[in-house]
Amino acid sequence: MMKEKTYEKERMFLSPYATLSERTRGRERDEQPDPMRTDFQRDRDRIIYSKSFLRLKNKTQVFFAPDGDHYMSRLTHTLDVSQIARSLARCLSLNEDLAEAIALGHDLGHTPFGHIGERVLGSLCPGGFRHSEQSLRVVDKLEKDGKGLNLTFEVRDGILNHPKNGTPATLEGMAVSLADRIAYINHDIADAIRAGILKGDELPAASIELFGRDTSERINTAIMDIYETSNGKPFVRMSPERQKALDDLRSFMFEHVYEHANTLIQESAERMLRALFTYFTERPEALPPLYLETAASDVPRAVCDYLSSMTDRYAINLFKSLFVPREGSV
Repeated sequence: MMKEKTYEKERMFLSPYATLSERTRGRERDEQPDPMRTDFQRDRDRIIYSKSFLRLKNKTQVFFAPDGDHYMSRLTHTLDVSQIARSLARCLSLNEDLAEAIALGHDLGHTPFGHIGERVLGSLCPGGFRHSEQSLRVVDKLEKDGKGLNLTFEVRDGILNHPKNGTPATLEGMAVSLADRIAYINHDIADAIRAGILKGDELPAASIELFGRDTSERINTAIMDIYETSNGKPFVRMSPERQKALDDLRSFMFEHVYEHANTLIQESAERMLRALFTYFTERPEALPPLYLETAASDVPRAVCDYLSSMTDRYAINLFKSLFVPREGSV
């Protein structure tokens, strides 16, 4: 069978520190094995065909409703992370299918309006709101009309632990965590320059000296550095020098771009999400059927599930339908 050939190739060619597909820790619910695909390949396919994945194309990355077709959305960011994670897995002889599945699922629970939305829901939802935890909740409970995708432990762990302070259980998860940072820092620089918020010569000189002056060069440099630092080792990391340079770039972007990129829409986005949260908290019976079971015991959690699932456009249109008087209405 084709799957057995994949198992054989992995045993022959992957690193001793890689996660072999045939040694997965499995799913929470047992399933009949697929004759052709490994479990990690099945997880990848389930994520790609999920409704949450399709909605990423209309969720903000950094720039909300930009004038132009070449800015990153949450979907294009996800594809960017997937490509970098696969490149890292390939050069380090790790499990490329596992890395790809984690990368494709890592932002499924992200809110509309980017990090503005995440901050608002974090202030409204008891216990806070973190998109990595919500992404796991999406694949475990909310997808497939409340049945969940029943993914493998390794993919679920990588989705939950992809943020910088996470501790993935696999090297593939570590690769995705690094790929996420490399991707968003570099494509956000390109978007900020395109939007006129930033000029290339304003970037930290020391970081640019180490990584390069354009997106392609910086990503290639990062991948090569991780390879030279981690190949044949039981970890995936950058050299200390380049890790500091990447952290400096990230700090620069937070100070000069992320806090200012959407100042014009921040107040509007916050007002819309707060109004929608109040509306459905007071009227949980108005929630779609998918969220009613959760609402029976935890209304704020159910409302956060609903709001975080929305695309930017859907949230705006729902706000208008609920709160903006229509022409001719009394």
